[in-house]
Amino acid sequence: MFLCIAMIGAATMAHGQRVAVKTNMLYWATASLNAGVDVAVSDRSTLGLSVSGNPWTVGSRAKIQHFFAMPEYRYWFCGKYTRGFLMVQALAGKYTVGGFKLPFDVFPSFREHHYKGWAAGAGIGYGHAWYLGAHWNLEASLAVGYARMRYHRTDHPETKVSRNYVGPTHIGVSFVYLFNSKKL
Repeated sequence: MFLCIAMIGAATMAHGQRVAVKTNMLYWATASLNAGVDVAVSDRSTLGLSVSGNPWTVGSRAKIQHFFAMPEYRYWFCGKYTRGFLMVQALAGKYTVGGFKLPFDVFPSFREHHYKGWAAGAGIGYGHAWYLGAHWNLEASLAVGYARMRYHRTDHPETKVSRNYVGPTHIGVSFVYLFNSKKL
């Protein structure tokens, strides 16, 4: 949170700097609160930080509780906040998940058990922004990468497991609000 506030403060003091705030609609589909801020650092580069969290238990058993922070760097091909971009991101957070069935019965043990732990990693990806209006963009992005996870089953806290994960590290469809936009 401190980094978000510092980035917004630095951007509002810099003449001609552009700042964007965003929210990922796919995270909202899982009832996960999320927000991000991006700051332009050059004509084709932005730095950003997104955070997401979900403090709730659904029903009597299902949990997707988490808190994650994801800083990222983006290189925009046509200029900041315009069309395609490459991204490099990091991620870190804590989670407690389980008590539900995943689609295609991926991780079948999630139905009966809960897992608590942390994850940290990095990824690279591609995205595209579509102009919706003078201050609004719609953005789609996908990143793949590596994460190191350490967790335990909540009914066996003494048995810690470490895993390496390679695969999608971010997927997003976000609404973006641009401050000081020159797109008219």
